[in-house]
Amino acid sequence: MARQARAIRTRRTILEAAAAVFDECGYEASTIAQILDRAEVTRGALYFHFGSKEDLARSVLAEAVTTEGLGEQEFTMQEFVDAGLLLAHRLPREPLLSAALRLSIDQRARAAFGTRWPDWIDLGARLLTRAKERGEVFPHVSSVETARLFVGSWTGVGVVGASVAPSSALVTEVAHLLRMMIPSIAVPGVAVRLDLSPRRPARLLAARAARPD
Repeated sequence: MARQARAIRTRRTILEAAAAVFDECGYEASTIAQILDRAEVTRGALYFHFGSKEDLARSVLAEAVTTEGLGEQEFTMQEFVDAGLLLAHRLPREPLLSAALRLSIDQRARAAFGTRWPDWIDLGARLLTRAKERGEVFPHVSSVETARLFVGSWTGVGVVGASVAPSSALVTEVAHLLRMMIPSIAVPGVAVRLDLSPRRPARLLAARAARPD
């Protein structure tokens, strides 16, 4: 069991190191040597867990769709909001998520490995469909089209924001995006009761961490 736990930790260390290097240098410019230096592991250890740089990139992307901190709320639309805010809060703090975004917008990496955008769109569409069934969303709203628009807008905010503002402001920018979008999606009685604060994801994660296992 101890050996298995060490192997799991080593794999995670290598994956996080690869993500940090991909995020800083881009996929094409990143090298196995840089990842080894960052992870402080042997080449044998890396290749025991990952067959190639391509395998590392695919494994980083596999971590991209995460719902940590997301929980059931009074309104399903609040869960939709929370999904966007939580990712915006976590991305600047977690190289795996930041690297997944960079891989997704890199044309060569995207052609080689695809993206997880369809999975995020599916998550958003499922939440919107449930909210619509509960009467929280206007009847004319298309769940899939709205989810696709939100994921595209969220990605644009993340890319542009990283160039013109500190990364810590991403959650604030996404909160602004939601304030503009929500009135055209949610019925007024629900829209006014949603918490769109950029401070909300930190509170959600703190509350989750405080709960006993």
